[in-house]
Amino acid sequence: MTEQTKERGEHGHLSRADIVQMAGDIGDAKVAAIEASGATLEQLEEAVAWARGQDQLMGKGGHPLSGIVGELHEILTADEAFSDERD
Repeated sequence: MTEQTKERGEHGHLSRADIVQMAGDIGDAKVAAIEASGATLEQLEEAVAWARGQDQLMGKGGHPLSGIVGELHEILTADEAFSDERD
């Protein structure tokens, strides 16, 4: 088992460290909501990219968000304060 796997726990869920590293300091409530979603690192990466407006760079412009990625995007952008500035 790798250190990264240990941090994610037995079931492969994202840890607080994973979330903060990917999304920045987004606050405890948002971190808890993301942890509870059961999202994968790949899903969080996609949602973060969309929240930062990088979807155009990824060639996914116009691609509707749904499922977990859509839920994560809503969590990240709930207060409109999310940006590509990370602490």
